[in-house]
Amino acid sequence: MLKYANFDIVFQEVPEEVTLAINITNCPNQCPGCHSKYLWENTGKQLDTNELNRLVEQYKTGITCVCFMGGDNEPESVAQLAHQVKKDYGVKVAWYSGKNDLPQNVSTDHFDYIKVGRYVAELGPLDSATTNQRMMKRLADGRVKDITEWFRRNKKVEVVENEP
Repeated sequence: MLKYANFDIVFQEVPEEVTLAINITNCPNQCPGCHSKYLWENTGKQLDTNELNRLVEQYKTGITCVCFMGGDNEPESVAQLAHQVKKDYGVKVAWYSGKNDLPQNVSTDHFDYIKVGRYVAELGPLDSATTNQRMMKRLADGRVKDITEWFRRNKKVEVVENEP
């Protein structure tokens, strides 16, 4: 059973989308250096069809995408929920997986975006030039394109004010 700890409306995880990001617990990857270690535990509220509908209904007028942050312990369930979101709401759907490769027996047809790759601290996150992670986008013709470079091009630069 999929469970989630929390959710948020985010603007950077999926390119040019206002995204309802749902943080799924019971992460089997447990990557060293993970910034969300609280998601390693099997805790939280059940994420089923009814709960997903409740969340999306609450935010549907303000979002363009739903992103499943994790769910590698039950990829079939994530794929089923992705199908539901596409069918019922017509918004884009993304999946942040910590696996290097997605399971062969799970359909990814209902995902517009999929991030793959374990987090390796020395290699950095998606906006790092040395990252091992990849963000893939399904194009209108069904092809899949690696768009990882988008994160580097759109990386926010922190401005530091110097005192006179």
